[in-house]
Amino acid sequence: MRKNSLLMSDPFYYHTIEKTVSAEFTDRGSKFIAYAFPVVSVEAFKESLNEVKKMHPKASHYCFAYRIGHDGNTYRVSDAGEPSGSAGRPILGQIDTRQLTNTLVVVVRYFGGTLLGVPGLIHAYKSSASMALQLTPVLRKKIEVNYALQFDYTVMNDVMMVIKKYACAILHQEQQLFSIFEVGVPKSDEEEVLLKFQEIRGVEIKKKATP
Repeated sequence: MRKNSLLMSDPFYYHTIEKTVSAEFTDRGSKFIAYAFPVVSVEAFKESLNEVKKMHPKASHYCFAYRIGHDGNTYRVSDAGEPSGSAGRPILGQIDTRQLTNTLVVVVRYFGGTLLGVPGLIHAYKSSASMALQLTPVLRKKIEVNYALQFDYTVMNDVMMVIKKYACAILHQEQQLFSIFEVGVPKSDEEEVLLKFQEIRGVEIKKKATP
């Protein structure tokens, strides 16, 4: 399967959906209900899939596709018992067409008694996924690189000035003998932000793995 090219045009930003939405498509008695979720981890995917299954305990299929991560390399498709290639790949195709990541689409099918054939299934899963994704705004978000900071509380104001100026996200903080912050630094400003932190006396900086 081809790699999503969401970072090919702009290495500092990614696109994802704003909110959870749903849309319904019908064909010859079969009903397809698509749910699009913003997700940031495989764990979030599992929770969302379980949520859908609880909402539709009598559905015949729960097909899905997701792509996660700023590079788009984490993805998965599932036909969930439908003919191979008839559900998960068409769903992922709609995610990729919009160059989205951190996005999950689950399509629930209620079988209507008439076989649709592989072309019919591809059309149904593609259409329902597309309908759902059209209902939610697309967000353009900065790619962030996570760093751990450790510093004396006496330079807290200086550290906060840098964080606010460059719109860094504070992901975690602890106040002990030293202040410990985990921050998300916009990749577009990474070099400049690191220089600013290094200019502050006693600030220790360590790069962390970015999800």
